[in-house]
Amino acid sequence: MMRLLLPIFWMFVSLWAHQVEFARWDKGETFLTFLERNKLPLSIYYDLDKEDQTLTEEIITGVNYQILRNEDGNVSQALIPINDELQLHLTCNEGSCSVAPIPIESQTRREAFMLTIESSPYYDIEKATGSKALAQIFVGGFKNSLNFRRDLRKGDRLVMIYEQKYRFGKPFSMPRLHAAMIEMRGKRYGIYRHEDERYYDHNGAQIEGFLLALPVRNARISSPFSKRRFHPVLKRYRAHLGVDYAARSGTPIMAAGNGKVVFAGYNRGYGNVIKINHEGNYMTLYAHMSSFKKGIKNGMRVKQGQVIGYVGSTGISTGPHLHFGLYKNNEAINPQSVVQVATSALSGKRRSAFMQIKQRFDAEIDTHLQAQTAPSRLDDVQSIYYIPDEQGSQKGES
Repeated sequence: MMRLLLPIFWMFVSLWAHQVEFARWDKGETFLTFLERNKLPLSIYYDLDKEDQTLTEEIITGVNYQILRNEDGNVSQALIPINDELQLHLTCNEGSCSVAPIPIESQTRREAFMLTIESSPYYDIEKATGSKALAQIFVGGFKNSLNFRRDLRKGDRLVMIYEQKYRFGKPFSMPRLHAAMIEMRGKRYGIYRHEDERYYDHNGAQIEGFLLALPVRNARISSPFSKRRFHPVLKRYRAHLGVDYAARSGTPIMAAGNGKVVFAGYNRGYGNVIKINHEGNYMTLYAHMSSFKKGIKNGMRVKQGQVIGYVGSTGISTGPHLHFGLYKNNEAINPQSVVQVATSALSGKRRSAFMQIKQRFDAEIDTHLQAQTAPSRLDDVQSIYYIPDEQGSQKGES
């Protein structure tokens, strides 16, 4: 039944296209202000269970959403993305309204291109593809190991292999890098995505520059990360865009990495919450705190392991715990995939498995070099993610 909802929505769109609005979520807007602005009953929000109320807090500034209005100009349906897999589906019929999370229907394509350097990797990729995100992903992957300004020469070549989601035939969401290669003075340098979702160089050394430390000591995970799961009893979709660590009230919470506090305040769903921007367009979120550490405020720099607050149960919470969220380019990702590891290089069977994957990527890279595979342009990207600038504000990226 859920899979029928989107085709039904777009059937209405095709019949009454002049009444469909395509809009972006304003900075500072909440689900409650959205309801209020569209003259919808606030009970829509208050009738949601606590999990779904909290989910509305995940709507990202700048997200593209759609509204279908009836002949009287009133909202009859709306689709508001939460992440690249789940969206809120609002329906109103004869004065009765409801909202539920449903899957986003999209297709994923594996894509690749080769470019000859004319100016710089960032400029050339953006110019050829129309995508700042692709340019940023490529340059970010090599920033800790190569000096493009010093060693790169005009005529050097690069290859990028990635996957891109498409929604309604248009590129959607952030691209996901699989492998990248750049030639500098005849020598090749590469990065490769392994089965563990981390990136490594040609020797199997991890190249991801940002690694998390656990924010709470000796705490158990009471609720894991999930972008989308179907509840077998409730017969509906749920999501939990973070990891919950159960701990006693007052337990110290530590910054998971070096960074800059971009928000420290109260949020209806998350209660006392802190957001920290880190290198590589990462952001961590710490919610339901009982209180903040004295001196913690917007704009201050913190170090990994520094106490920033204390476990509590503020906001929409059933008991004392820390809700810990991790975002890259404003996309919620599993914090457990970026936790601190004992070694930054693969060894033994893990290294052997990686080298086999690397060989396949290298063969694919050779194919694109020989074919001089041209890039696809992504000017018309319908992206729901926005990369925070250094001041913590949101700016659109496509």
